[in-house]
Amino acid sequence: MVEGTRAVRRDATLPLAAGLGFGLVAMAFAALLIGPYPVSPAQAIGALAGAETGQAATVVLSIRLPRVAAALLVGGALAAAGASYQTLFRNPLVSPDILGVSAGAGLGAVLGIFLSLPVAAIQGMAFLGGLGAVALVALVAAAVRNADQTLVLVLTGVVVGALAGAATSLLKVLADPYDQLPAITFWLLGSLAAVTAEDMLPALPVVLVGLVPLVALRWRINVLSLGDEEARALGVEAGRLRLLVIAAATLVTASVVSLAGVVGWVGLVIPHLARMLVGPGFGLLLPVSAAIGAGYLLVVDTLARSATSTEIPLGVLTAVIGAPFFIGLLARGRRGWT
Repeated sequence: MVEGTRAVRRDATLPLAAGLGFGLVAMAFAALLIGPYPVSPAQAIGALAGAETGQAATVVLSIRLPRVAAALLVGGALAAAGASYQTLFRNPLVSPDILGVSAGAGLGAVLGIFLSLPVAAIQGMAFLGGLGAVALVALVAAAVRNADQTLVLVLTGVVVGALAGAATSLLKVLADPYDQLPAITFWLLGSLAAVTAEDMLPALPVVLVGLVPLVALRWRINVLSLGDEEARALGVEAGRLRLLVIAAATLVTASVVSLAGVVGWVGLVIPHLARMLVGPGFGLLLPVSAAIGAGYLLVVDTLARSATSTEIPLGVLTAVIGAPFFIGLLARGRRGWT
């Protein structure tokens, strides 16, 4: 019976991959057409092929195409990181900011805005802030002996995130209310409005570097989800592998948070949906989560820039959509971790 189930799952992998790939391409093309300035399919195809000139081509190539690419990158990266963290901690309530990476990145960006630094420096400080927060969590966890390391990591992450949030609030109080405070508030709510192709160039290779070990070690990570004792019995060094997964997932998260700001719920909700489709096996869960996350954030970002005359921050929409959807997933139940 189990072999039959596995065979069915393997047989369904190719159609699922084809469906997800086709859906992403269709949604990306549709996103190029939607916005305050309407673009026809013929104009979009002409702009992509280099045959279209004028305002429509400028809108497609210079404004919407980088934003569509950024939404796919950010959504896919956050969902992949969320799937990694949930598998690692064997906890369905874990998200990419569980170890304080989002709070640390937020603090770094807010400090950059407070110091009136250029955009590239603000993104760099956000990236370093996210890595620094998780590094502090790892150092504290390593200093605590004779304790459940998973529990220590989670609790330390909560504390570090709270401290980073307090420091962020202090900077908001001290910031210029007419110039700096609106920029800080808008960044903390998440947005892709100002993203350009040049902004994505530093983030893309970092995301790929973080995803490579997650893909390469997917079977070992799957074993780690069984628990430390079972992993050691199967020859997997749980402690080192856990640190490697945390480092890789943090690298992915920090890079996209520095690009788009704090975008919540993607890394929490999407892995649940992917697990309902393909089960808890990390080898298939990781790419499916990334694909669904990319499409989800693309849809949300398209709504954010086209639903009203004033752009809605991504963090607001992801919460409004994600919270009831997550409640629905909980009502239907979830699959196990083994």
